[in-house]
Amino acid sequence: MLDHDSRLPEAALTAPQSVVALVDAASPVERALVGHWLAEGGITQEFGTAAPVTQLDLDPAAVTTRLVGRNDDPLVVPVRVLWLPPERDGVRRTTFSDLLTLTNPRKPNRLMQRRLLSKAPDRHLVLTGQPARLSELRANNPGSAGAPDAFGRAIVRAGIVALERAERAVIGDRYKVPRLVVEEILDSPEFLRRLDAIAEETGVPAREVYRRAEKGLRELVAAQSRLVSDLFTQAMRPVHASTWKVDADESGLDRLRSLNRRYPLVFLPSHRSYVDAFVLGDILARNDFPPNHVVGGANLKFWPIGPIARRTGTVFIRRSFGDDEVYKAVVEEYFAYLLTKRFNLEWYFEGGRTRTGKLRPPRYGLLNYLAAALRSKRIDDVMLVPVSITYERLNEIGAIADEQTGGRKQPEGLTWLARYVRNQQHSAGRVYVRFGTPLSARERLAANGDPLTVHSNPPPERTLELEHLAVQRLAFEVAVGINDVTPITVNALTTLVLLGVHERALTRGELCAAIAPVLGYIQRRNLPSGELDALRDDHGLAVVLEQLTVATVVTVYRGGLEPVYAINAGAHLEAAFYRNSAVHWFVNRAILELSILTAVEAPAGDQLRVGWEAAFRLRDLLKFEFFFPERAEFTSQITAEMLLVDPDWHQRTAAGTVGSDILARLAESGFMMAHRVLRSFFDAQLVVAERLAAHDPMAEIDKKALIDECLQVGKQMLLQQRLHSPESVSSELFGSAVKLADNHGLLTPSDDPAADLAARRSGLAAELRAIGQRISRAATLDPSNRLEAL
Repeated sequence: MLDHDSRLPEAALTAPQSVVALVDAASPVERALVGHWLAEGGITQEFGTAAPVTQLDLDPAAVTTRLVGRNDDPLVVPVRVLWLPPERDGVRRTTFSDLLTLTNPRKPNRLMQRRLLSKAPDRHLVLTGQPARLSELRANNPGSAGAPDAFGRAIVRAGIVALERAERAVIGDRYKVPRLVVEEILDSPEFLRRLDAIAEETGVPAREVYRRAEKGLRELVAAQSRLVSDLFTQAMRPVHASTWKVDADESGLDRLRSLNRRYPLVFLPSHRSYVDAFVLGDILARNDFPPNHVVGGANLKFWPIGPIARRTGTVFIRRSFGDDEVYKAVVEEYFAYLLTKRFNLEWYFEGGRTRTGKLRPPRYGLLNYLAAALRSKRIDDVMLVPVSITYERLNEIGAIADEQTGGRKQPEGLTWLARYVRNQQHSAGRVYVRFGTPLSARERLAANGDPLTVHSNPPPERTLELEHLAVQRLAFEVAVGINDVTPITVNALTTLVLLGVHERALTRGELCAAIAPVLGYIQRRNLPSGELDALRDDHGLAVVLEQLTVATVVTVYRGGLEPVYAINAGAHLEAAFYRNSAVHWFVNRAILELSILTAVEAPAGDQLRVGWEAAFRLRDLLKFEFFFPERAEFTSQITAEMLLVDPDWHQRTAAGTVGSDILARLAESGFMMAHRVLRSFFDAQLVVAERLAAHDPMAEIDKKALIDECLQVGKQMLLQQRLHSPESVSSELFGSAVKLADNHGLLTPSDDPAADLAARRSGLAAELRAIGQRISRAATLDPSNRLEAL
């Protein structure tokens, strides 16, 4: 009944003068079973003591009255009856057929209990939790000294927790659920002191602060149910099991299981679909992990999903709580409680589903709460687990693409849910679930300079800044960890190639020829990939193209000599979604190509300098789209890309020039990436830059209005063929471009003269037009575009 998992030392269990059995019985049948077990010497057989046993209900009032004030030191043993579902294929799990008896197999009613005693004696057993001496319990609850009622409640909670742990040893860790969370938090002296401080600071009466805290906790805390978890998993599994073949990283799961014995895990998955949580949750349940507490958005709180989700571990946090210090304290305390008790957490740190297919910039709020729990020293460490969930095809990306062009997001509700489930009833290939290298939150925060984690003492004005930077860097490392294990799928590679040929259709032979050198590049770099061997032969490629045709992403014309394939009109954003799931693997290669094209325009003696300056400038322009490492590591990565193009690069550049044949070497590599990977991002930036240049430099800029304007003008520029592809006209891309402009000081009027701001805005637009021209030149070097170039 202590708060750790180890058994008590042998000395603590020897020769007790008496034993108190705290009986958790919900019916006369259970009480009789426990009484019979005790009379038959169950305590003696289990703990080796013949001391007299007193039976006591596991109830706060009874414990306070009859146990708390005792002067002796009895051994306290919690006892209950555990009921089990029938065994099926070696597994005891509740199914919908069990409900035909109109009772929960894990909590059968009295009539069913009597029937099970005679018909299925294997369906129950008497269970004891880890015992403790009364003195041990007092030592473990120093804050309850002088408060008998609080100590009685603490003993009851400890008994329930001990019984839950004992149950998990029988039924598995996947059924680990918290009990009496609100009651335990509200009894915490530290939390009560914090509420008192808030009351004093805000002038709100303490009683009102307590009331708001209890209301917030009851709204927040997930009331998990084993029955609902079993049934909900069975009900929702067909939503993804009939649609995707799940391909999970088994070795990663083994590593995580070992870590979970010592640390709580925080799973931080990429977020591409509403079914992400079901896919990951099903994998973890099948591998006997305890259920995650999943932090969910309030948009999914509608009936009946909201109440059901709460009973499966979903934590619904208010989207905004501004200066509500009570609610902030409640959230932070609940997070710390879960981590202290070693419950696993899960949230989507991007803040929502990606609209482009690649990772979105992270949100830091929940990571800040995690960092606060570490600083409070209530937990030793937490392991952050980057998780990549990648789908070969998604049936919902049509709606996502529509949102990017100004369409209205459909509100979630029962009608939406029915339509969503119906749309999933089509095979969509594989879903790949990969686990990145776990990150020690304490170690990474210390390495990133968190002042309270490393126990340094910076000036007060630097503390918040250092904390914020440390959490930002931690989020960056998580994102890199996700990207590092994200596989390149057959659809990602196919759409990558098809999007690179402007308004042209390719035969399967031409497509295979364009894909082959990219496959070689992937193999040379040993990049993670899906079933890419399917793209190496005509039959496998035909199957992939047919699946994309059925999904209306690709169109095929069969009326000529042989079929030809192209991106379907109006499906460029959908195709880009698939491509972008793997686009990060090719960004450095694309930057290298543009840097070389910039360098060859410079005088011979300046080419290397100009090339590197171009690479760093491109990195800066793309920093709100991709996760780049520090400058030194980025330099090493670009150099490695150059050596793949030209292994003799260092010798050739000894004279300070890039070499007259470098463009030929790029072409000889068999592919170019700049036009396939970067054109849409720079085109979107160009739209924003030109709209800013057209605005009065002294006028305030409304960011939302600017993005709406860019959507309208972007469609016009597309019709005028000033933009290359519809994938550039995207609210998500325009949003990132606006962030970039803001970062460069191009949005808000400053102390600079208006003419200077106008010139800088126009200068950025001119720079982006020049980059666009180099991208077009890169496209002419690509063998798959040679016909287009002619």
